[in-house]
Amino acid sequence: MSAPHRTLVHRAVLHTGTDLDAAGPTAILTEAGRVVWIGADRDAARHLEDVDDVVDADGALVTPAFCDAHVHLTMTGQGLDGIDLSGTRSVGEALRLVESASRHTRGRPIYAHSWDETQWAERRPLTAAELDRASYGGVVYVPRIDAHSASVSSAMAAVARVHGLDGWDGSGVVTRAAFAAVTNAFTAGMTTQDREHYLDLALRAAAESGLGLVHETGADHMTSFEDVRHVLDAGRRPGRTATIAYWGLRMDDPEQAAALATQLGVLGLAGDLCADGSFGSRTAHVREPYLDDTGSPTEERGYGYLTVPEIRDHVVACTRAGLQAGGHVIGDAALDTMAAGFRAAADVVGVEAVRAARHRWEHVELPDAEVLDTMAELGIWASMQPSFDAAWGGTDGMYAARLGERRALAAVPLRSMLTAGVQIALGSDSPVTPLDPWGGVRAAVGHHNVEQRLSVQEAFSAHTAGGYALGGRAGGVLVTGGPATYVIWDVPEETPLTADRLPALSGDPEQPLPTARRTVVDGHPAFDREGAA
Repeated sequence: MSAPHRTLVHRAVLHTGTDLDAAGPTAILTEAGRVVWIGADRDAARHLEDVDDVVDADGALVTPAFCDAHVHLTMTGQGLDGIDLSGTRSVGEALRLVESASRHTRGRPIYAHSWDETQWAERRPLTAAELDRASYGGVVYVPRIDAHSASVSSAMAAVARVHGLDGWDGSGVVTRAAFAAVTNAFTAGMTTQDREHYLDLALRAAAESGLGLVHETGADHMTSFEDVRHVLDAGRRPGRTATIAYWGLRMDDPEQAAALATQLGVLGLAGDLCADGSFGSRTAHVREPYLDDTGSPTEERGYGYLTVPEIRDHVVACTRAGLQAGGHVIGDAALDTMAAGFRAAADVVGVEAVRAARHRWEHVELPDAEVLDTMAELGIWASMQPSFDAAWGGTDGMYAARLGERRALAAVPLRSMLTAGVQIALGSDSPVTPLDPWGGVRAAVGHHNVEQRLSVQEAFSAHTAGGYALGGRAGGVLVTGGPATYVIWDVPEETPLTADRLPALSGDPEQPLPTARRTVVDGHPAFDREGAA
């Protein structure tokens, strides 16, 4: 049996989260996937003769690897391989990209994604008739950036049999049940080779962005049992960003819940179990009506997909089965329902049992003080995306157009979460927003509402240790005995380090961010910009 591999990284600036004095540690020794020593360069010399690799960081920053607490990996890879419409500014521009793709794909289905009609001059979605012309009658699936609605061609609508389903508007735009039908129909044609290709693209991007762990959040309206198994298998391979997973399915029997979780290898029946939709698609369940494009109230308040008794029974079943429960919940009305359901579950199994289960809610964008108190009391974690505020928040963004300025500034309340005692883990919801953890930290620091901003250290901790803790994994901090999962960063000169050895991010979206030089997961290089991995 060969001896465990030993690697020494020296001449570094280490962020350990504990030793924050000006000198700080500058070297780290790892063996067999664990950290075995952290110290100063002057003491590292004694290890030089009995290591397999010596990495000279040359003054670079070394931190624990990030965790993204909400992703859709196969969709992320599919997006990296598809037609990105996020930069388009008109219906015509988007259609030209679809037409160009149709000429090259020669009749194969087309995946074009991440459109946002609020960025288009026409301020409306694509229609089936337009997609039919652009694709010469082909199968075209064009999900909106929030992945809660899509435009589809007539051929795609026919394949998915959406006519008569809730959410089919007749023009080519699908939401709710029709959106799920289209998504499932499109992904049903994905081969094992396709999926492996998409997962490879996504995990490479994750490692390049400095992610050591991601939380896959699947559900049957967007993916499959086969897919979640592939995601978990891909993340177990050495030299890959690690994966854990959740499956969004409501159940009311503890034994059946436990059996399904074991069958899939998931940590809980949570993630994208949808209590509502999204603001962009006007399907998030809200107390006050949505606004139209003129700023006038409409009759729309979105949709609540779960009832209090359904939530109660699901949480009771998961708690008794030792699983994490939760779901996708965005609007204030949906959060009211979710909180009432969890409180009812606590009445059945007890507050301490609910707290011990480490349940989680995804997004949590418009909670009031009462909802936050419920989360804090019951130990419910919030898996949040500060990049949502960066992309759509503020007084002139999409949230303000949908909700009004007051409620737009109340969305994604990071500081209120921490003040109320709610534990948070940060992520991207990729492909909704990119795999970009430093961008997430910057967004939290520069929240449009100054009262909701976090410090760099708070945001960094929520994007590292917070995500690992929520997933029940060791990691997110560099400590002797802990996992050797870390990143060596090149930090731009324009972004100096703070006293606690983190980049001094101001929240300015134009400020340069660190780039990963090397990402190591459990001792295995997952990304090396210099080609050593």
